Amino acid sequence: MGLRGGGGWGGRAGVPAPGWTCLLLCASLRSLLASPGSEVNLLDSRTVMGDLGWIAYPKNGWEEIGEVDENYAPIHTYQVCKVMEQNQNNWLLTSWISNEGASRIFIELKFTLRDCNSLPGGLGTCKETFNMYYFESDDEDGRNIKENQYIKIDTIAADESFTELDLGDRVMKLNTEVRDVGPLTKKGFYLAFQDVGACIALVSVRVYYKKCPSVIRNLARFPDTITGADSSQLLEVSGICVNHSVTDEAPKMHCSAEGEWLVPIGKCLCKAGYEEKNNTCQVCRPGFFKASPHSPSCSKCPPHSYTLDEASTSCLCEEHYFRRESDPPTMACTTPSPVSSVKKGKITKNSVSLSWQEPDRPNGIILEYEIKYFEKDQETSYTIIKSKETTITADGLKPGSAYIFQIRARTAAGYGGFSRRFEFETSPVLAASSDQSQIPVIVVSVTVGVILLAVVIGFLLSGSCCDHGCGWASSLRAVAYPSLIWRCGYSKAKQDPEEEKMHFHNGHIKLPGVRTYIDPHTYEDPNQAVHEFAKEIEASCITIERVIGAGEFGEVCSGRLKLQGKREFPVAIKTLKVGYTEKQRRDFLGEASIMGQFDHPNIIHLEGVVTKSKPVMIVTEYMENGSLDTFLKKNDGQFTVIQLVGMLRGIASGMKYLSDMGYVHRDLAARNILINSNLVCKVSDFGLSRVLEDDPEAAYTTRGGKIPIRWTAPEAIAFRKFTSASDVWSYGIVMWEVMSYGERPYWEMTNQDVIKAVEEGYRLPSPMDCPAALYQLMLDCWQKDRNSRPKFDEIVSMLDKLIRNPSSLKTLVNASSRVSNLLVEHSPAGSGAYRSVGEWLEAIKMGRYTEIFMENGYSSMDAVAQVTLEDLRRLGVTLVGHQKKIMSSLQELKVQLVNGMVPL
Repeated sequence: MGLRGGGGWGGRAGVPAPGWTCLLLCASLRSLLASPGSEVNLLDSRTVMGDLGWIAYPKNGWEEIGEVDENYAPIHTYQVCKVMEQNQNNWLLTSWISNEGASRIFIELKFTLRDCNSLPGGLGTCKETFNMYYFESDDEDGRNIKENQYIKIDTIAADESFTELDLGDRVMKLNTEVRDVGPLTKKGFYLAFQDVGACIALVSVRVYYKKCPSVIRNLARFPDTITGADSSQLLEVSGICVNHSVTDEAPKMHCSAEGEWLVPIGKCLCKAGYEEKNNTCQVCRPGFFKASPHSPSCSKCPPHSYTLDEASTSCLCEEHYFRRESDPPTMACTTPSPVSSVKKGKITKNSVSLSWQEPDRPNGIILEYEIKYFEKDQETSYTIIKSKETTITADGLKPGSAYIFQIRARTAAGYGGFSRRFEFETSPVLAASSDQSQIPVIVVSVTVGVILLAVVIGFLLSGSCCDHGCGWASSLRAVAYPSLIWRCGYSKAKQDPEEEKMHFHNGHIKLPGVRTYIDPHTYEDPNQAVHEFAKEIEASCITIERVIGAGEFGEVCSGRLKLQGKREFPVAIKTLKVGYTEKQRRDFLGEASIMGQFDHPNIIHLEGVVTKSKPVMIVTEYMENGSLDTFLKKNDGQFTVIQLVGMLRGIASGMKYLSDMGYVHRDLAARNILINSNLVCKVSDFGLSRVLEDDPEAAYTTRGGKIPIRWTAPEAIAFRKFTSASDVWSYGIVMWEVMSYGERPYWEMTNQDVIKAVEEGYRLPSPMDCPAALYQLMLDCWQKDRNSRPKFDEIVSMLDKLIRNPSSLKTLVNASSRVSNLLVEHSPAGSGAYRSVGEWLEAIKMGRYTEIFMENGYSSMDAVAQVTLEDLRRLGVTLVGHQKKIMSSLQELKVQLVNGMVPL
């Protein structure tokens, strides 16, 4: 190697003699801390019992001092002190060290170093540092190479150096330095230590790598995992579910560079028949059951049921007790307890009062009664009332109409059967002149009140003036449409100082008491918008439980949030995937900057963001039922019309709030509406949206540049002109989605066909069993002239009227006036004819019943046309939604048959 040598640790004046290091260190070495559990040693010179096999060049340079401690364990110390000689270049080479698959390793050195100023004569050639090198090799033949082929790791200096005085006082100043090397690409490596003229004692060398140790978390086993080569890298590791547990998606955790498990995502669940105890899945014992992996634990069999087996997923009913097929396994087994006697009370033109006696054998204490009623011959559209008393009044009924009532009781054992049908008729409409005579008075009073209010507001704001005109009329417009004030002048005499203020924020005028949306993209530094509108949350306050979806930037998870002084509550968490660019980070957090400006019960609520640690997160309230379109598909036909209208009213209320703030959503669709366990709908997904501006190009700027054609207004498609009016068009499509239980708008038509059809005046037909008032509102939302569409405040008002007067929802769209686009689109040649029963059922998404129809002799469309509701029940079609869909389609077929449209 051409390495030059020098003298030893001879007895020069002021230079320590051989063996001094061990005499001072023997008693202290055993007290050195053991390595942490996440560190795996590749070499530790303190624990090697035999020869280390290290080589010194030249031989008279580095010198090994072989000593033992008080327990006769060997101490390997290498020392060199050629400070009295010029041009020192002393090398100490280790033996080959296997990296055991690690790509990043750490070297810990413990050493002492003599203070040059304490040496006699103040030697100018003395050094107080030494160098450390490494060389990678796949085998043990790489040590004897040239000096310049080694790669320098670092120059090592001492924090504490010793003097001759220290030697006299027997005080040892031990230095510890740690360096890391990576990424390594070969199977092993050598270390080398170079002395260029210092007085050093190398007491110990420890080489190790870090790993995340095997662990069981959330019923998933994660293996030993070696950390990555990058000091900031998080390795994603999939876990394996422990015995008797399952999951929809493999749980994951992330192994940090420091050997710590971070960011658990997802979890395993004990499968049906097993429950979690002590991080394992244990069997449900006899008498207990667990029906689903999502159930928290084994439950005792409900009343009047039993199980004698382990790992039961349900319990059997006792003799003479029953449970319906549609009842969940948690439902108690019951015997019938019907109400038998029902009497009518006061009857008016809009209401019917009823009373009844408690059943003779109620099978326990009656908790409540359930009353079901519907207009005669309109059984598919009914209302349910719950009452703890034996009397009720059903109101909101149509005058002079017959209604059918049925009542059943509920005890701790469950519901009894419905009573027989009782028919009562409301009173006919009589002269209502006395009521109507008050209408003109009311109208005049309201009109006068509005005019007086306008005059007062006009007086207060009479100084407001802009290009829309001056005076009280202009002031009223300013109050109603605050965004118009942005381009207006503002002056007013004799005002209070506070009233005269005009607040500017990032180039936008903010009026006192008026909330206006501010586009985060107008900020020079987008991070400023995030910190202004979104609260920073400590990552330690968040527990991620499972992955519930995937977003554009990363995974969407559910979890828990525990804030100081508050109870822990469920949240949804959007995470930013590893390896993001700065632009992706800005775009990701941009949605939080938008959401953080909104505060409304029908807008998804932002809890805060995590930006100061990884992964970056957006935390929102948790909506148990997920997206509205998926929820409706799963619960087809299970809600009353009033419940559906309530959902639509919530969405409209949220959109009214956004519109009032001057914000345009631009991607309003059922998939972007979230719904919670109380059926409250909230507008979400603000990733595509921008503030409305005058420039048509600026009004539409998206990451992907794509438009959701089926939900977008014609002017937005053609001219990229997005306004609150285009949001109203989208809202009409959402209404159609809700009333059709998540049906895809325009079915399988291509986007180009949709654009062409809408431009030519085509509009989606009414969903099955849709109230005429709701379908008319949809058509109003789909007016080609955007100025003719209703405003969101008008939509909210219309829906409120319908909810207050449920009888207005009884009138359905006349089937004979509907164009059956569904039939035409799915027919073999666009002729409206079906070649088979199976083809017809598939077209209306009821293909699951094809085999049942065929087995019972309904093998032709002629036969199918004669099917009744009772026939469907006999065939086993028990879901109300499916019954409605099939019967509605059959009604259309019959109408078209009569009109000669469909050749059956």
